[in-house]
Amino acid sequence: MAKPYSDDLRSKLLDAYEAGTASLHQLAVQFRVSWGYVKKIRAQQLRTGEKKRPVQLRHGPVSRMNADVQAQLRGWLREQPDLTEEELRGRLAGTGVQVAKSRVGQVLRQMGERRKKKLCTPPSATRRPTVSGAKSSSPRSPRFRRTS
Repeated sequence: MAKPYSDDLRSKLLDAYEAGTASLHQLAVQFRVSWGYVKKIRAQQLRTGEKKRPVQLRHGPVSRMNADVQAQLRGWLREQPDLTEEELRGRLAGTGVQVAKSRVGQVLRQMGERRKKKLCTPPSATRRPTVSGAKSSSPRSPRFRRTS
């Protein structure tokens, strides 16, 4: 991700413009920045009166899955560990928290909860029959392979 220009560059550019040495177009070329950037920082200066970059307060919407909701999810999983993500989503909807299908899984992964069930028994040594009843096309064991 690109890093923002320093406040020092912003200040020098705006000071040069206020001194009247050049137009904004000429300063953009001189400082090797885009015309859009120069327009943006000048508009911010006119709006706020500051030469420094304004502090960014928010980075997107606040999550509905706050600490209280996460604690509720943990409680439900302690009571009934085999709940699916869809069932958890339904329970959340019952409490007034509407979230997308994938969001429940994302939050569970962030919380360190696993939803994948482990098999308790080893896989069967017998192969499953195919739908058509044909022999399986899986590779044979090494002792039956041809050597040429």
